[in-house]
Amino acid sequence: MSTETKAIELKDLSHIYSPATPFEKIALKDVNLSIYQGEFVGLIGHTGSGKSTLIQHFNGLLKPSSGTVLINGEDIHGEQVKKKEIRQKVGLVFQYPEHQLFEMTIFKDVAFGPENMGLSEEEVRKRVEESLAIVGIGPDMYEKSPFELSGGQKRRVAIAGVLAMKPQVLILDEPTAGLDPGGRDEILAEIQKLHQSLGITIILVSHSMEDIARFVDRLIVMHKGSVAFDNQPKEVFLHVKELENIGLGVPQITSLMHQLKARGFDVPLDVLTIEEAVQVIRSQLGAE
Repeated sequence: MSTETKAIELKDLSHIYSPATPFEKIALKDVNLSIYQGEFVGLIGHTGSGKSTLIQHFNGLLKPSSGTVLINGEDIHGEQVKKKEIRQKVGLVFQYPEHQLFEMTIFKDVAFGPENMGLSEEEVRKRVEESLAIVGIGPDMYEKSPFELSGGQKRRVAIAGVLAMKPQVLILDEPTAGLDPGGRDEILAEIQKLHQSLGITIILVSHSMEDIARFVDRLIVMHKGSVAFDNQPKEVFLHVKELENIGLGVPQITSLMHQLKARGFDVPLDVLTIEEAVQVIRSQLGAE
């Protein structure tokens, strides 16, 4: 991670839905946030916390009521800025992205974005092949209908469609929603591989504390339109009571460590994964 270059910067960002009406709702309130190039960031928050509104500001789908959104130092709502170019730099994969699949074949679906960028046929083909390879879909699948695929495969095709535009930032909104455990693990492994191989900035929105704990380097917690916590997952998940008070939990393993500590066991509280817990428990039992 480079702490030098900011991929996204928010300054005093506020967003109000239906202002000056009986339905007025403050969704974001004076949010200041910097996300750096190459980071793998988790974003969590209870329903209504503002996280969905926040990610739609990252690529200009929403305009702030007040405040500024900068991508690579450029105000995305400046007069000279083209939103289309911003959305190529910051790719957003919505929850249940398979609902956005519409072409007759997988290849055509992934090619849609690059074709709209006005790229040559050769470059479009290259990008489609590269993107599908990254998400584990080979040439034997190119001519299949995306509607014949499993939920996890559809999700991969949708991610490939965004990757084909070569974004600098990839935002994934609940990418494992509705998938079975096997499908969830596959998608998360693909996302981790993406981050490692391409080095792009990834923002993962998730309700699953376990997923967040396993994969991200930094965790942002939203509550009532503001940033409640912003730190490494180990640090954030030490705040068990505060997280519970805002309707969130901690990973089950972390909860187990807190229970063991309460019963007098000398265990660390910043344990997030099963592998770490096994080591701790073995040491408690005196095992090698």
